[in-house]
Amino acid sequence: MSHPEHIDVEALIQRLDLQPLPVEGGLFRQTWRGPGNAGTCIYGMLTDAPDSFSALHRLPTDEIWHFYLGDPLDLLLLFPNGTSAHVTLGSNLLGSAHCQYIVPAGTWMGARLLPGGFFALFGCTMAPGFDASGFEAGERAALALAFPHERVAIEALTRPGANDERMPDGI
Repeated sequence: MSHPEHIDVEALIQRLDLQPLPVEGGLFRQTWRGPGNAGTCIYGMLTDAPDSFSALHRLPTDEIWHFYLGDPLDLLLLFPNGTSAHVTLGSNLLGSAHCQYIVPAGTWMGARLLPGGFFALFGCTMAPGFDASGFEAGERAALALAFPHERVAIEALTRPGANDERMPDGI
């Protein structure tokens, strides 16, 4: 996929003040946290850099993903009942893409650009808001054992040793 030539990704990263997202990966910036952590909203970006992906993780609250700009994302979902799904987030709404998708609480999720993609700008919203203590990073071997039919995607969307890392407070 070719990216629109008029988009300067580095300028966009600077304009939105995106920073590396610990443990999960990609770039992000929190744009809203409601009173008493009623809800949170972030910008996220994945690029064609080799390590730019949203590593498999799960949360205790539903998370809404919003697609804004760029190339489509493959969002892998591993459900508690042992099934899985690949959801395309993108702008081809008359095709198979979604511009918004709700990931149910307790579902493992991870995302990467579809092959040939250059970048994707998206957002995630949660209510109640994100709390680092509820973030659980996926462990490659355990997920591959539980979802053998998604082994290749799981290997692409996990980082060795990530399940030993904790998401820093204040994210």
